[in-house]
Amino acid sequence: MEAAAMKVVSLAVSLVLILTYAHADTGTATFYTPPYVPSACFGLEEQGTMIAAASEGIYNNGASCGRMYRVTCTGPTNLGVPQPCTGNTVTVKVVDLCPSPGCQATIDLSQEAFSSIANPDAGKINIEFTEV
Repeated sequence: MEAAAMKVVSLAVSLVLILTYAHADTGTATFYTPPYVPSACFGLEEQGTMIAAASEGIYNNGASCGRMYRVTCTGPTNLGVPQPCTGNTVTVKVVDLCPSPGCQATIDLSQEAFSSIANPDAGKINIEFTEV
């Protein structure tokens, strides 16, 4: 009976991981440097350093303000740094808009958030991200 219970638990964990992965969106990330205020969502109110500016598609006229996203580096976007990813994942809060046409990424991470998942020398990386 114990072996059967272990199989059920293992199957459930695998299913959760597959569903989590299946719902991840893909895109690119760049980074911006301090100061991080004022921001489009919170004005002059500091929100820490694990933050992001969302591209217009995610920002959705401010609807994404305060949303949290789990971001993982999946690889390089150029030949400059062939393996930029650290293997870490970061959770960031959307505090700002990364406006077009200047926005070069899906999500513009704070310098601290970007460097926790990738080598900053890469400048731009491929990512997977999910709302949490």
